[in-house]
Amino acid sequence: MTKNIIEIKNLKKNYEKNEVLKDVSGEVKAGEVICIIGPSGSGKSTFLRCINQLEKPTAGSVKFNGEELTDKSSKDLSKLGQEIGMVFQNFNLFPNMTVIENLKLAPMKVKHLSSEDATKEGMKYLSRVGLAGKADAYPDSLSGGQKQRVAIARALAMNPQVMFFDEPTSALDPEMVGEVLNVMKELADEKMTMMVVTHEMGFAKKVADEVWFMADGYIQEKNTPAEIFNNPQEDRTKEFISKIIVD
Repeated sequence: MTKNIIEIKNLKKNYEKNEVLKDVSGEVKAGEVICIIGPSGSGKSTFLRCINQLEKPTAGSVKFNGEELTDKSSKDLSKLGQEIGMVFQNFNLFPNMTVIENLKLAPMKVKHLSSEDATKEGMKYLSRVGLAGKADAYPDSLSGGQKQRVAIARALAMNPQVMFFDEPTSALDPEMVGEVLNVMKELADEKMTMMVVTHEMGFAKKVADEVWFMADGYIQEKNTPAEIFNNPQEDRTKEFISKIIVD
């Protein structure tokens, strides 16, 4: 049986009196793609950030490969950063560095790769996302879709076990969305374990093994894409699905 890479139990996150995550649990198996959908403000991005400890949960447990993360030291958590690749909404590339320099930075700093080896690895992943020709370009000269593909290549250059995507297409012009989703679909086809917060319902329907619908600080429903989109069980899910268009 495939093992759980991530186990989340009774996760809560408060910002003073504002309860963003009220009681969230879930499991992610190796090779699974989990798409997290739901209305804006339902805690989806905070949920991802709490799993990889970019935000400190208020309560609850997160295990990665059986290891409890919520009480780890910052040194241990930097190791975790190598295992979970994170792709953000707004790319987070360093504008004063070329594309290949952006990709080399973490492997050299964290994994102590030589400049030559880091370049070789970086070029491999730039080719992987179709941007080998942009290695010496600066981020400002790239389109939004290209920037996001560079951000994906940068995360992959650390050889993570899991990839997290936090609304990776929401800052893109509509015609650029497809090029990023295609790269993500290829990763899913290669059995990369992925958690994806997304508004792209067509992608969730085609690529996810399981869809988690979040609203009001809870996961309201988890199921296969076919069940969530065609046969939702919970009233809150029905209400959400009735208002969206799915390809």
